[in-house]
Amino acid sequence: MAGPLNGYRIIEIAGIGPGPFAAMMLADMGAEVVRIDRAQAVRGPAPAEPHFDVLLRGRRNVALDLKHPDGVAALLELVGSADALIEGFRPGVMERLGVGPDVCLERNPKLVYGRMTGWGQEGPYAHAAGHDINYIALAGALAHYGRAGEAPVPPLNMVGDFGGGGMFLAYGVVCALLEAQRSGAGQVVDTAMVDGAAVLMSMFWAFKEIGMFDENARGTNLLDTGAHFYDVYRCADGQYVSVGSIEPQFYAELLRLTGLEGDEQFGKQMDKAEWGAMKERLAAVFASRTRDEWCEIMEGTDVCFAPVLTMSEAAEHPHNVARSTFVDVAGLRQPAPAPRFSRTTAEIERAPAHAGQHTREVLEAWGLAPDRVAALCESGAAVQAS
Repeated sequence: MAGPLNGYRIIEIAGIGPGPFAAMMLADMGAEVVRIDRAQAVRGPAPAEPHFDVLLRGRRNVALDLKHPDGVAALLELVGSADALIEGFRPGVMERLGVGPDVCLERNPKLVYGRMTGWGQEGPYAHAAGHDINYIALAGALAHYGRAGEAPVPPLNMVGDFGGGGMFLAYGVVCALLEAQRSGAGQVVDTAMVDGAAVLMSMFWAFKEIGMFDENARGTNLLDTGAHFYDVYRCADGQYVSVGSIEPQFYAELLRLTGLEGDEQFGKQMDKAEWGAMKERLAAVFASRTRDEWCEIMEGTDVCFAPVLTMSEAAEHPHNVARSTFVDVAGLRQPAPAPRFSRTTAEIERAPAHAGQHTREVLEAWGLAPDRVAALCESGAAVQAS
C-alpha cells in the first residue's frame, strides 16, 4: 500500500541541504511532493539518467521563474490545491517574491507554510548568512564534540542541517497538517536549525543539571569519548571498532571477551580518575587483533559492539542487507526510507529528477488548463526540459 502520507500534496521551493531532506522524507512517506526549481536551472533537455542527488528522490520537478509575474501567478495556482509548502530562504525573500505566507494563506487558508532557516525568522542573527557549523555552535552543541585537549570537531553537517533542521521541518509540517484536519486552518511553521540542534542536546542539559556532564571538560564525560568503555579503538589492520558497554552486565562481557575479567583496575568502571589509564590498556588489547577478528569474537554478544564501517562497507554488511537498509534505485545506491510501517509501506516512488523535467505534466495534473500551461512556457514563466 501507499505510504502514510498518501493523498497529501506538498510544494517544495528548491533549496539545498535541510529543505530537500525534509521534502525527501515527506515524499518517502507517500506525499505527492513537487519541487519548484528556478527556470534558469534548466539547461537544455533533461538527461536520460537520473540526477545524482538522492535528496531529490521521490518527486517531480517544475521550473518556474518567480521573478516573472506569470511564474508567481502559476505558483499561487498550485498553492490553491496544496496542503503544504516548504521553503528555505532567508527571512523576507519569499515575501519579496510575492509568495510569502500571508499571500499564500489568503489563497489557501488551510495551507501549512513550512519555513527552514538557520537562525529563525527573527532574532539578532536572523538575516545573517550561516552554515551548519555556525548554527550548532550557537546552539551549544558543537562545543561538546571532540576529544580532551583538542578543538571541537564538527560531526559532518548532520546535527544542524539534517537532525536539527530538515527532520524538524518534516516533523513540524506533519504536526501542522494533523492540526489543520481538526481546525480547518493552516499556519506557519518556523523551523530554525539553531533551535533544533538545541533540542537535540536536551539529555545533556539534564545530565549537566545533576552533575553527570561537565560542559567545560570536552572529551572527559560518559558519552564524549571520556570513558574507556564508550569509544572507538584502532585494530591491528588500521580499521576501527566501537564499544558502548555502559551497563554493568555489558561491561562485564567486554572484560570477559578482552581477557580483562578479574583485573582489579578494570573493576573500577566508573572511577573517572582511572579512565585514561584503562583506555590506554584497552587500546593495546584492541590493537592486537584485526577488525574482522574482533567481529568474530564480539558480534552477536551483549558487549554493545559494532565495527566502524564506511558507507560502502555499511551497504554490504549482512545485517543491513537483511533489513534492506540500503537500496538501489535507477542505479543509485542510497539509504532506504525510514521508519518502517506494518501496513502503509514507505517507498521511493521515483528517481531524482532534473530541473523542469515534469513542468507541463505537473501543472496540468494540478489543474492548470493546457492552453494556460502552453502560454506560461511560451512566456518563459515556466520551462519544460525536453
